[in-house]
Amino acid sequence: MLGLDVLSWFVNIPQEWAVFLLSMLPITELRAAVPIGLTVYKLPVEKVWLLAVLGNMTPTLFILWLMPKLHDWVVNHHFLGPILTKKLKQAESKFSGQYFKYGAIALILFVGIPLPFTGAWSGSLACFVFKIEFKKALPLIFIGVCLAATVVTFITLFGGGIWRIFF
Repeated sequence: MLGLDVLSWFVNIPQEWAVFLLSMLPITELRAAVPIGLTVYKLPVEKVWLLAVLGNMTPTLFILWLMPKLHDWVVNHHFLGPILTKKLKQAESKFSGQYFKYGAIALILFVGIPLPFTGAWSGSLACFVFKIEFKKALPLIFIGVCLAATVVTFITLFGGGIWRIFF
């Protein structure tokens, strides 16, 4: 990952904490934490799944709670306020139709399908842009994170066997 050895960051901490903290990172989220927990640390599936979900949801709570407050603070600054307001309105007008058309299912799938630039971090920021309130956004993102953790767990557990059959 960009020449960084992320695993070396977590060498001196308990493996459970490493899985939890790895799942908090914005780029890899639980897409890296689950395979590392299962294959490198050899932790039980249930423990890895739970730690990855909890770790991935931790920044989500802060993003959903802090972004509106940070936005209000930035908007009050004369230089950044107009620029941020304009960019948010552009993003909202460009993508809001898709959210309103597909609704909650779109957010769940956006968070739950483990692809690059999707996940809890991106979903939380999307909720801010589309003005989805905290009470509604949090459970939808949680469902998506659970879906992603399940998909990544199954791919990690069974993908290697399928890979060996064909190659």
